[in-house]
Amino acid sequence: MEITEVRVYPVDEEKLRAYVTVTLDGCFVIRDLKVIQGATALFVAMPAKRRKDGTFKDVAHPLNAETRERFERAILAAYQAETHRAPAGRPAGTEGHLHGG
Repeated sequence: MEITEVRVYPVDEEKLRAYVTVTLDGCFVIRDLKVIQGATALFVAMPAKRRKDGTFKDVAHPLNAETRERFERAILAAYQAETHRAPAGRPAGTEGHLHGG
C-alpha cells in the first residue's frame, strides 16, 4: 500500500487545524482525517462517526503501529508544507495538496 496523495484543508478552529483526505494506491480515498493540536504536539485523528450513545467509533483506521506511523508522517509533513507556503496569490483557506508518501 502506498499513500499516493495527501490533501490538506486548513481550518481556523480552537484545536482543529485541518481536515485531510488521503488517497491510497491512486484508487482508494479516505476523507475526514483531522490534524488536531494536542497538549504538546499535533496528532492525526482518524475519521469517526458519533454513535447513538454519544461515543465515537472510527470509520477507518490502521490496524498496526507501523501503518499508523506512515499515515501520521505523511499527513503531518503535508500539513507543515501547506501551512508554511507563501500566501501570495492564494486566498486564505483554499485547499492545498501534496503528492507522494
